[in-house]
Parts: sequence; C-alpha cells; structure tokens
Amino acid sequence: MKDNYIFPAVFHVDEEGVSVCFPDLPGCLTCADTMEEAFVRAKEAVQLHLYGMEEDAEEIPSPTSLMQIKTSRGETIGLIEAWMPPFREKMSNKATSKTVTIPRWLDILARREKVNYSHLLQSALKSYLGVTENPSQSMRA
Repeated sequence: MKDNYIFPAVFHVDEEGVSVCFPDLPGCLTCADTMEEAFVRAKEAVQLHLYGMEEDAEEIPSPTSLMQIKTSRGETIGLIEAWMPPFREKMSNKATSKTVTIPRWLDILARREKVNYSHLLQSALKSYLGVTENPSQSMRA
C-alpha cells in the first residue's frame, strides 16, 4: 500500500458545469460548478475511491501516461494527487452508527441517569478488546 498516488483526471466543461472522471479508476466520478471546485472534489473523490480499493484489498492500477489519454472538445486533463496517510486517519476515526437493542426498562433507567450511550459503548468496547487507542495510530509511532 503506497502513501502517495497521482492519477490523471479528465475534466469535461460545458454549460452545466464540470464533470470529472478518472480513466484508470472506473466509477470514480465527480462534478462541480467551477473548475476550482472540480479540482477539490476530484481530490476527495480519488482519495475515497482509493481508500475503498485498499479496504477491499483490490489492486491499485498504475496511472496511464498523459500522452495516451484522448480528449474531446471541452475536455482537459489534470493530475490529481492523493496523499493517503491523513485521509486514512480521517476515515479510521470517522463515526460509525450502530443500532443496538436493549430492554425498555434498561433504557428508561439509563435515560433517567442521562447516560451517553455512545461514550458508554466506546468505553465498554475498548475495555472488552483491551485497547486504549486506535491501533492504526499506535502503529505510526
């Protein structure tokens, strides 16, 4: 798994705005109203797409040479860099919603005591698993 990727993106500009696709990453698409916004969204899209591929243990393709990419009228090519370490950290710390089921009487008592369910579940899981911090963060130290 690499830390840095650079992929060519095709920016298609028309009266409706800018659409962006990545020839090497099928399904990685985004759009925007302006070219500046399109570059920001392209970076977000490629980072999310690559992160998903990494999580699914898919092989990340090599980027196509710019000389091999054909464009049409209204299209231009830009290189988008994806520096993955901060994005991976952001995603690993992203909140995940879980649905739990408890007896009603227990919920009534907990609400009466103003129990923070999220905090309690996190504390209980950390205790049960014998961890105090995100394991991926301790690996970087």
